Amino acid sequence: MNSNARFFDAVRKGLLGPTLTPSEVTGCSAILDAMAGAPLSWCAYALATAYKETAHTMQPIEEMGGNAYFFRRYDPQGQRPDIARQLGNTQPGDGVKFHGRGYVQITGRKNYTKAFAKIGVDIVSHPELALGDDVAAKIMRRGMQEGWFTGKSFASYLPGSGPATVEAYTQARRIINGTDAAGEIAGYAMQFQVALQAGGWA
Repeated sequence: MNSNARFFDAVRKGLLGPTLTPSEVTGCSAILDAMAGAPLSWCAYALATAYKETAHTMQPIEEMGGNAYFFRRYDPQGQRPDIARQLGNTQPGDGVKFHGRGYVQITGRKNYTKAFAKIGVDIVSHPELALGDDVAAKIMRRGMQEGWFTGKSFASYLPGSGPATVEAYTQARRIINGTDAAGEIAGYAMQFQVALQAGGWA
């Protein structure tokens, strides 16, 4: 049995069981591929973050709200021009075009442009590409590794080798979104950590 098969066997008995859907397998596989070479705890936390943010589907999602909502919140001609400016949304229509997508809801022209430069996929001209499993997974890894979202990164809280503790995973929520659902996601991370260890992830 290969390492991914052992990982999936373990999650089938836990968070994603007892039956894995094809989309769950595809999503997890994309994240495992994107996290190749990363420490155990980083991979576990990426999986846990995706599990929470996608309502357990492991598929990249679009921000909820619709075009009128995105215009009001993010467009330079909307109700929050200062926020639009911070997001790099300088052109009419940017609020809708660059709304949140992916595993970690990348938002704004500035962040889409940064991700394009980092991963080499033109999500500026084609923002819908950020909904691809592999693209979303690569964005999540680079963003969490380099501190794009809050200035905090994997290395701010998680060990560079070996397993992490519940407390470390709880603090790691600050990489994405302060302390919202921090304990819940830490619990998921601990379960993914066990599954990754079963698959031989060191």
